[in-house]
Amino acid sequence: MRFPCLRVVLTFLFPAALLPSLSEAQIEAGLAAVEITPPEWPVTLRGSFNPKKAESANDPLRARSFAFRNGDGRAVITIVDILYLQQDLLDEIKAEAAKRTGWKATEMLIAGTHTHSAPSASGGSEEPAEVAFRAHAFEGIVKSIETAIVNLEPARLGFGSDEEPSEVYNRRWYLKEGSMPPNPFGGIDKVKMNPPRNLIVKPAGPTDPEVAVISIQRRNGKALGLFANYALHYVGSVPGGQVSADYFGEFARVLPFKLAGRTPPPEFVAILSNGTSGDINNIDFHGKRPPRAPFEQIRQVASKVSDAAWRATRELEYESDLPVGILERRVTLKNRKPDPGLVEKAKAILEMTGEELKNEPRLASHYALRTLKLNEVPEATEVAIQAIRIGDQAILAMPFEVLVEIGLDLKKRSPFSRTLIVELANGGFGYLPPPQQHELGGYETWLGTSKMEKQASVILTDHLLEMLDELKKN
Repeated sequence: MRFPCLRVVLTFLFPAALLPSLSEAQIEAGLAAVEITPPEWPVTLRGSFNPKKAESANDPLRARSFAFRNGDGRAVITIVDILYLQQDLLDEIKAEAAKRTGWKATEMLIAGTHTHSAPSASGGSEEPAEVAFRAHAFEGIVKSIETAIVNLEPARLGFGSDEEPSEVYNRRWYLKEGSMPPNPFGGIDKVKMNPPRNLIVKPAGPTDPEVAVISIQRRNGKALGLFANYALHYVGSVPGGQVSADYFGEFARVLPFKLAGRTPPPEFVAILSNGTSGDINNIDFHGKRPPRAPFEQIRQVASKVSDAAWRATRELEYESDLPVGILERRVTLKNRKPDPGLVEKAKAILEMTGEELKNEPRLASHYALRTLKLNEVPEATEVAIQAIRIGDQAILAMPFEVLVEIGLDLKKRSPFSRTLIVELANGGFGYLPPPQQHELGGYETWLGTSKMEKQASVILTDHLLEMLDELKKN
């Protein structure tokens, strides 16, 4: 009989409006970083037409996860220092993480940073070091998700952005009349990727300089982590024979010192995801940048992007009453298929001698092989896209190298006040140009580089906007 009386007294002394409500929506957040650097050597770096062997690591590769939950709403985002991960492998990783955590596979977003100085985890080679890395990366990614969920604690989040325009360049250019070389299929494009500087006229598209951030704090205001997004390809300048997380890893290393003091707590995790950067890179086409030592430009870019992330946090308003939601759709897209004439031409090229190939366009044999492979694929492919809501912040996931115009369009048309897009998420299906860029040609649109129908970006954008509207209503 004492407890009801006590409750009456407490209610009288502290009106309900002044007492914390157990039913009030409160967000929880958890972060984790797990190293996935290859345990054995050598491994193959597959980020170019001519793969290289790596014998050591300049800096560690990691899988970093950010989990958040509010009531029944929950999601986890994992960003991996790797070129990309295939959808079938990611489905296996998510299934294992779901088994260990009790969370649904559809509540998990996994993306690669697209560093070109990391080995592949998606199969192919049966060399012992490659097999060991695949197993190590699989377990590390699952462990990252599992640990982030275990680390969930009451939190408050702030959303903001700043800009770093000096390190992003659209790499597709119109050239001086008569200077366009033939493409691998023998045709003439209207624009070229990474052309000689003395031939350029104007870029064929925009850039997106935004550094969008989600800052995570404990309820007491202590910094716990930060999730950022920037639309820039890898930087590179990594000497052959070394593994590196590129500027994504360097950002994660330096950012904690800017937000959490001279001695950041070991549990602080900084994550940098890659935005829609399919046609954006770090080459100074105007020639104003001095030559760089190995890794110097990686450090420069990471420093500038982390500075922008720091600026973005300066006047944030933090909230804990934030609804969480995630939607996933599997969308069927038609695969681009070569016509019979192109198939026959590809077969002829692959039968040529080395001397004969000297008279063919650059990369002709590479794209002849890709042409024949595309001729064997099914008529359509199912791809996974996701939309996440945290309060009035939206996060979109697309399994492509997405050209920047698509991301800018989604940001503009989103019903949420802030929207960021993570590319190469939940799979990697090549480049995704908008229809108007297909009309210009160039590397990002070539058959075998861009594998899906030319209206694919329009189809996926429509789906994502529908998903955002649904999340907004809920």
